[in-house]
Amino acid sequence: MSTLRVTAEVLTVHEHPNADALELAQVGLYRAVVAKGAYRTGEAALYIPEQAVLPPALVEELGLTGRLAGSRSDRVKAVRLRGELSQGIVCRPSALAEVDLVRAAAEGTDFAERLGIVKWVPPIPPTMNGDVEAAADLLPWVDIENIQRYPGIFEPGEPVVLTEKLHGSACLLTYVAGDERVYVSSKGFGAKSLALTEDPRNLYWRAVRGHGVPEAAARIAERLGARRVGVFGEVFGAGVQDLTYGADGRRETLGYAVFDVSVEVGGVVRWLDTAEVTGLLEGELPLVPRLFEGPYDSGAVLGIATGRETVSGRGLHLREGVVIRPAVERYSAVTGGRAIAKAVSGAYLTRKGGTEYE
Repeated sequence: MSTLRVTAEVLTVHEHPNADALELAQVGLYRAVVAKGAYRTGEAALYIPEQAVLPPALVEELGLTGRLAGSRSDRVKAVRLRGELSQGIVCRPSALAEVDLVRAAAEGTDFAERLGIVKWVPPIPPTMNGDVEAAADLLPWVDIENIQRYPGIFEPGEPVVLTEKLHGSACLLTYVAGDERVYVSSKGFGAKSLALTEDPRNLYWRAVRGHGVPEAAARIAERLGARRVGVFGEVFGAGVQDLTYGADGRRETLGYAVFDVSVEVGGVVRWLDTAEVTGLLEGELPLVPRLFEGPYDSGAVLGIATGRETVSGRGLHLREGVVIRPAVERYSAVTGGRAIAKAVSGAYLTRKGGTEYE
C-alpha cells in the first residue's frame, strides 16, 4: 500500500468522450471525472487519492453522501463514470478557501491532517492475525507508490524489470544468522517492528514453513556473508483474497511467491537486483512472474498492467497490475528511497466483490 498524501495539484483538463456535462482532470497520470467548467488547465485544486477516508462534514460538503465506498460511505475508491475511469477526487474544500493552492502545489503541502482525512486500513482476518512480539531485527518492507501518481520515478528508456503484482497478502520473513532466528510478520505488523509468534494456524507461518523459506534465507546468508536476510513474498489462494490464482490454502499448501530480497552485509542493508534474486532463488522458491525487461515507457507499462494473470498458467482471472523496478537498484529523489513503483489495472480497481485484507 502506498502512502497517503492530500496535496494541491496543477491540473490538465481533458474532454470527457462520453458526457457533455463532464470533463477529466489529470493529476500525474491519474484522471478524475469532474463537472464541466469547474476547472481549467493550469489551475490548482486539491487532489484526494484512493484509499482516503473522509470526515462526514467533508463528504457532505462535496455532495458525495452515500456515493463513496465502505460501510460508512466515506472511502475514496476508483469508479467508472460514463465509461471513464475516475481515480480520486479533485475539489476545492471551503476549509482551504484562503490557501494559495498554486503555491501549495509547488511546495508539496500535505493537507490530510488539516482536513481530517486518514488512510484506510484494511481489516485483518483471524488467519492473518495472532500474538505478536517485538522484533527490532525485522527487516521492513517499503511502501510502493503508484507510477500514475508519481510518473517521474523512472526516466524514459531506462532499463527496467516488470513483475506481476499479485493480489494476496505480503509476508515478511527475516533470517538472523548467528543465532539462526526467524521472524515472520505481515506488512502492517512489520511496519511497527512486530513479528508474529509461530502458530501453525497462522497464514504467514503456514506459507513459509510449507515452502521452506527459512532454509532458503539461511542459504542466502551463507553465500553472501549476510547477518540478516529479508525474504518478501506474497501469500495467495482461496481464503486469502478474492483473486486465488488457482491455489486453495484451506486444503493444501498456500500459494506463495517471492517478490523481493534484502540483505544486511557489513552493517549495510541493500535490496538485491532482480537478476540477483533470480540467481539465488530460482528453482528453490516460487518467484513472482517476470513480464517484461527493457526500456521504460509509461504507456507500455500501463498496457502490461492490464490483462490476465499468469501465475496459474491458465489465465484464470484478471491481473492486479505490475511492479516496476530498475534493472539495477538505485535511489530515487521522487520517492526519497528506492526507485520502485506499481501500476494497477483499472479492471482490478473497479471489480465487484473484491477483498483488500492486509
